Amino acid sequence: MFILVVVYTFNFIDRQIIGILAVPIKADLALTDTQLGMMGGLAFALFYTALGIPIAMLADRSNRTWIMTIALIVWSAMTALCGTVQNFWQLFLARLGVGVGEAGGVAPAYSLISDYFPPQQRARALSIYSFGIPIGSALGIVFGGVIASKVDWRYAFYAVGIAGIVIAPIFKLTVTEPKRGQFDANHSTDASPSLGTIVRKLAHKPSFWIMSFGAACSSMMGYGLFFWLPSFFVRSFALSLLNASLFYGAILLIGGLAGIWLGGSLADRFGADRRGAYVVIPAIAFVATVPFYVVGILSPNLTTTFFAMLVPTALGLVWLGPVLSAIQHVVPPNMRATASAIFLFINNLIGIGVGTMAIGMLSDNLQLRFGDDSLRYAILAGTAFYIVAAMLFFLSAKYLKNDWEK
Repeated sequence: MFILVVVYTFNFIDRQIIGILAVPIKADLALTDTQLGMMGGLAFALFYTALGIPIAMLADRSNRTWIMTIALIVWSAMTALCGTVQNFWQLFLARLGVGVGEAGGVAPAYSLISDYFPPQQRARALSIYSFGIPIGSALGIVFGGVIASKVDWRYAFYAVGIAGIVIAPIFKLTVTEPKRGQFDANHSTDASPSLGTIVRKLAHKPSFWIMSFGAACSSMMGYGLFFWLPSFFVRSFALSLLNASLFYGAILLIGGLAGIWLGGSLADRFGADRRGAYVVIPAIAFVATVPFYVVGILSPNLTTTFFAMLVPTALGLVWLGPVLSAIQHVVPPNMRATASAIFLFINNLIGIGVGTMAIGMLSDNLQLRFGDDSLRYAILAGTAFYIVAAMLFFLSAKYLKNDWEK
């Protein structure tokens, strides 16, 4: 589990480091906010989502640790390549390559963890794995800010890319392939179900689709914040790039770890008796984020913003352990990697591909009216995504009990 978290941390360092580096990259390559949004979201999401399903089908049939090792090498190498680019399209293509590698990094890990831990511990286990999100995002933001301020933004890409390549053989030597479905009493003996079989299975599971689109709505705000908040602190509070990275890195690390663990613990505690708890808990958390974001984003005081933003950062990540665990339980063990990839396809194509770009486009459109504060109001408008996500999660609770694999 430890090395899985380390690899997921690198996954998010490489994915999110572009957020803090957006400030010097924009100046160096003369980009607009819309172009930054495309490069930070759509460029990564295109192949990340498209390749995730066939790679996950392979993971349901073969050795998952080998797939993850190769994926780690590919996305790390492409991250290092980002440091060599000279224009928008070169960076766009390099980010496509990062997405190609990371397509094989997450769904196989969900399947592995479900075979390492029994059902009553899976929400917490998947929450611990998800610690890689705030740790990796915070490290990427802080490390990127330090390197960009002290040396050059290109060296940040070189450093994290090379470090990921070094980790790859350590991962392969330390993570063993567990017996598939070893903690599940009743599961299919078919070792290689087709994509059609899996889709037909999911077609009768309405909770899966509602959870997927609910998670996608929340990710539009979540990934948008990961990418744009460092730029917001620079523009609206006149922080230096280094101070902005330390400021947001602290918010993300403290709030993110607390929220993820809270969600997994509550789901394992209440979900055994009430399956709907796996989605109702995140839905309540999403609704509760809105007033705190209003205070944090609109406040002119940096200290008020820091403490106000800690709470919604935590609440916005409560969903990870419960929902990821529920996704593993609506299909048999031999379908989990592929079902996870379909979930990630919906979640990330919309969340990463649309969310980051939508906030960037809205910021550009508000530029004439609000100037450097355009990001402030674009981010504030994005809280509507959490309300929609909450409504969908509440709806999915109606079906989850019947959809749960007995």
